[in-house]
Amino acid sequence: MSTGLIVLIVVTVVLIAAIVALIILGKKAQKKQEEQQVQLDAMKQTVTMLIIDKKRMKLKEAGLPQSVIEQTPKLLRSSRLPILKVRIGNRVMSLICDEKIFDSVPTKKEVKASVSGIYVTEVKGLHGKVQAPEQKKGFFKNLVAKAQEKAGAKMVK
Repeated sequence: MSTGLIVLIVVTVVLIAAIVALIILGKKAQKKQEEQQVQLDAMKQTVTMLIIDKKRMKLKEAGLPQSVIEQTPKLLRSSRLPILKVRIGNRVMSLICDEKIFDSVPTKKEVKASVSGIYVTEVKGLHGKVQAPEQKKGFFKNLVAKAQEKAGAKMVK
């Protein structure tokens, strides 16, 4: 056997082992996430709140309680999380928002939200509907739109 064939066999075995390991880790992570989702649903409460501001900020800058920061894994402490600054009753507090709904959360509006601890999982409009966020155009679609605008402007002249 040639050296190239041996190297090829070793590389394929390593790749297959890596794929199997990723599948096993993915299944474990999915089970863990499902368990956490069950816990979130069990603790869920519906609250009326006024959303003052929403930002993506680091955990330390968000104004969350120190116990929350200490319980967070060290790798996640430096990452940016979607944070909502809300007023519930007469208290102003910072809450962590679900990444899926962060873009659709309106600011300066009163909403009914499902809250589990300090985690906002769902938002519904109290006065009127919560508007869906405007879909961002891709780079190519922006270029095409600009070209069509310029072509339309030249035809008008």
